[in-house]
Amino acid sequence: MTDTSQPPIPPMPPNNPRPPVRNPRTTLVVIGSAVAVIAAIVVTGAVVVQSRTGDGEPAVTAGPAAHDEDNVPADQPEPTYSEVAADSFTIGLKTTARHCFGSAGCNVTVEPELTFLGDTASVDPDAVYDITYEIHGDESGPVIETAELSDRTSLNYTSSVISTAAAGTEVSAEITDVTVQGE
Repeated sequence: MTDTSQPPIPPMPPNNPRPPVRNPRTTLVVIGSAVAVIAAIVVTGAVVVQSRTGDGEPAVTAGPAAHDEDNVPADQPEPTYSEVAADSFTIGLKTTARHCFGSAGCNVTVEPELTFLGDTASVDPDAVYDITYEIHGDESGPVIETAELSDRTSLNYTSSVISTAAAGTEVSAEITDVTVQGE
């Protein structure tokens, strides 16, 4: 009888994989991060608990914040601001572009240059002022524009394009009115 079984498998050395080598610093970083997250959660919880009164309502703060102008204590007078009028400013015009067409005149682009004549601290920082002015020198007559002053020093306006009769035409401006928005 013949042996039909397969030959025996030769012995092989055991195939034990090497355990991964862990860097001790990596382990410390992971542990330190976990401790930091847990500490942040505990501190946040403590702050939330301390900010509430016994009945679950938010605690009342001791007094107004330094920047909170709406909660001025009764013993301090309301600040007073100067009235802003047309004579509170001077105005000039800055030419930003000029396109001349020989004897046909010029198209001139101008922007207002306003100067406040007083102390800007005397201007109400919460008010928005509409400053109406007339530009003289256009062939068709005065051009009326409005600039907006807010936050005491922020001036918003639109450049004006006017047509002059000649390249040497003087262009000027004068303030005609100042109003406070919402009044």
